[in-house]
Amino acid sequence: MRRGISVAAVVGVLALTATACGGDGGDGGDGAKAASDPGSVSGTVTWWDTSDATNEAPAFKKLVTAFEAKYPKIKVDYVNVPFDQAQQKFKTAASTGKGAPDVLRSDVGWTPGFAQLGYLKDLTGTPALDKPDDFLEGPLKNAAYQGKTYGVPQVTDTLGLLYNKDLFQKAGIDKPPANWQEVKDAAQKIKDKTGAGGIGLSPDSYYSLPFLYGENSDMVDVANKKITIADGASLKGIETAVDLVKSGAAPKPAGTDGYNALKTDFKNGKLAMLIDGPWATKEIFGGDAFKSKENLGISPIPAGSTGTAGAPVGGHNLVVYAGSKNFDASYLFVKFMTDTAQEEAASTAVGVLPTRKSAYTKDVLADPVRKAYYEALGKAHARPAIPQGGDLFTDWLQQYTKILTLKEEPKEGLDATAKAWQSALLKDYEIQK
Repeated sequence: MRRGISVAAVVGVLALTATACGGDGGDGGDGAKAASDPGSVSGTVTWWDTSDATNEAPAFKKLVTAFEAKYPKIKVDYVNVPFDQAQQKFKTAASTGKGAPDVLRSDVGWTPGFAQLGYLKDLTGTPALDKPDDFLEGPLKNAAYQGKTYGVPQVTDTLGLLYNKDLFQKAGIDKPPANWQEVKDAAQKIKDKTGAGGIGLSPDSYYSLPFLYGENSDMVDVANKKITIADGASLKGIETAVDLVKSGAAPKPAGTDGYNALKTDFKNGKLAMLIDGPWATKEIFGGDAFKSKENLGISPIPAGSTGTAGAPVGGHNLVVYAGSKNFDASYLFVKFMTDTAQEEAASTAVGVLPTRKSAYTKDVLADPVRKAYYEALGKAHARPAIPQGGDLFTDWLQQYTKILTLKEEPKEGLDATAKAWQSALLKDYEIQK
């Protein structure tokens, strides 16, 4: 976890600034050539793709081939970088000015941090950010930092409530629960009628956010520089999650890795509900309970006591390295990979969710999974656009796992998280009680 900017990183930022301002072989970065005469643009674009090498990367490689056919003077050097290695690998390359790609597929949580460090090109007004009004609001917010746009949304996702329609029918439940109390009630009915368990809750801190949003809270209040993870509303939200475990509506997860066991139970019909994203559905369809895909129901996240329901916006942006030697070619590549046709092609090929409104075509929405998550995006929340956004989950993960496994009281874990953030990550923030 990054706790500050090292001297080496500062030197790297200064070097990158000099590079972006002049040492780029005549390509000043305004995108004028890409905008006025795209067919004349030439050069090589190195792209680090962080998508799943087996299930997603082949579809993106096909799009790269299509790009090179459209722009024969531009070659794409495609590199698939494992997601769990990409953040630090890019930081190292960008800080030293050696080996960084022209374009990176960046997790939305990484983008503000990279921007603060000076590693990314501001794409506002460049050809890369084509038709910004066509992007969904949440993904576009996740590409911005301090009023500037440093990424172009490529794919998005959110969490939803997955449920076993057959178990619901046997329990006499005719619709998915709309709030957490209804989840609790449904779990008891299902247990009484079928013997199956209720809902699987992940101890990963990312999955705690719907419980915060359900009480109109969040991890932090960026506008007022306050840490809100330990305030009364957040405490109520986390106590709701704990109550589901204590009541038996949710089986107690067996530590950080316990969620995989719950997912296995869900896909095999031993558990009636699960909170998860679209990335989990391929595995779930491989289970005995979902040999018929129609048995999987997907609905938006249940609401909290306030009546508010929400889940975090996830996904990836395409970002351009501030030290790139070929901005024009990079802009054209980003524009191509995020246009409506390519987003639709990627979605229908591998099931990812488009970030453009216009990409939700009849073919894309014909798939019930994509349609359900698209509807769930209507209640999704953009995550805090701060450089420390990704690091916040590290301390919170330790405490939330203890809380959800009933090894720590919610207030104790929330207070500890708030103090840890203030001491290391958010020193200029106040802790709100």
